[in-house]
Amino acid sequence: MSVFVNNHVVSACDDGERVTTNTMTRMPRNYPQVIKYMGSKAAILPFIASELSKVHAAGRPLVDLFAGACAISGGFGHVSKIISNDIQEYSAVVASTYLKRANRIGRFDIVALAADIANANLSALPDDVRYPAESTLAEFNAIEQRNRELLHKEFAYSHHLFTRVYSGTWWSAAQCVWIDAIREVLDDLKDKGQIDKADFDFGLTCLMHAMAYTSQGTGHYAQYRDAKTEAGMADINKYRCASVPRIFQKKFDSLLSWNLANVVDLDHQLVAMDYRECLAGLSPSVVYADPPYAFVHYSRFYHAMETVVKYDYPEIQHIKSEIVKGRYRVDRHQSPFCIGTQVKGAFVDLFLGVKDSGSDLLLSYSNTGMLGIDNLKALALESLGSEYDVWFDHMEHTHMTMGRRDDRSRQVRESLIVAKKR
Repeated sequence: MSVFVNNHVVSACDDGERVTTNTMTRMPRNYPQVIKYMGSKAAILPFIASELSKVHAAGRPLVDLFAGACAISGGFGHVSKIISNDIQEYSAVVASTYLKRANRIGRFDIVALAADIANANLSALPDDVRYPAESTLAEFNAIEQRNRELLHKEFAYSHHLFTRVYSGTWWSAAQCVWIDAIREVLDDLKDKGQIDKADFDFGLTCLMHAMAYTSQGTGHYAQYRDAKTEAGMADINKYRCASVPRIFQKKFDSLLSWNLANVVDLDHQLVAMDYRECLAGLSPSVVYADPPYAFVHYSRFYHAMETVVKYDYPEIQHIKSEIVKGRYRVDRHQSPFCIGTQVKGAFVDLFLGVKDSGSDLLLSYSNTGMLGIDNLKALALESLGSEYDVWFDHMEHTHMTMGRRDDRSRQVRESLIVAKKR
């Protein structure tokens, strides 16, 4: 059994010293972030790299078990085979942009192809959902409400999901028409065999980026803002005026240049599984685990991205026959790491899954998590047992809350628990 002394491990090895490998000595590459994401690990990749260098072995894939916004794929996709996993399907789409070459989509002018669709569908909208150059607060809110009432409208064309469900929420009806139109173009190109899966995912990533930077929210999609004051109205209207196609095109051009210049084919894999299912199918690997820390479910904050990826016209949650303000999917995932009665068992399953696969582990967690760091360390030692050397390190880190509470960021102590199989 290994024990913690002064933030390091003292093991039962004959020489009492930790033996490490140094196959991953390269620092993470610079990569373009594409979505706004709470708790992104982009800022601490050098810290992660320093611990990866102690456990990574040649020939073993690096498994990003809770990939989220895919900082691991972005930072290390040129160094090692990555298996990027997250139960949310949008994560695999983002990871594809960092791991798979989009060789064919650059032949097409997506915005020009979408413009004919968008213009036709914009002309079919009621005139009273449009935003004039100037309006009173009461007039503005009346327009917002008429946008939201498109939820009850019947549409004669196929791609109308965002126009119907999200008009007047994070986006205006006009912006939603463009989101639907770009998605329709991508579907059409894929269905005709003119682009492949990597191209399609690349286009969806650019669309998620455009959604994030035209949204009137704080960076997530838990609840949209209401215009309660003149100042609030002005700020919301600034985003209502933002151009989905312009922001899409700008990201498309810069991201495609990065993708074609930097993506390395190392037989990367993109999967969307429950973490236990992913672990059950692993051969010996290095697992990086960054599970949710708080009681809030990420599916609540990023359901709109999941919906633009699935584009499945989901059932929307109601409470007492009223549609919820967040317009959440009924089937959104509830993580056991966010539930007080389940979090301990979730970590036991994680540790045992790593152990059963014969893998090494890096686990990120913070001092603001559902489970105390000391308790988590003890649980790791108990679950992994004498087959593993376990140690930990930590750093101070600014965690982005994206306005989940009153603050947009806060200082946390980020801990890495590292477990290496003997």
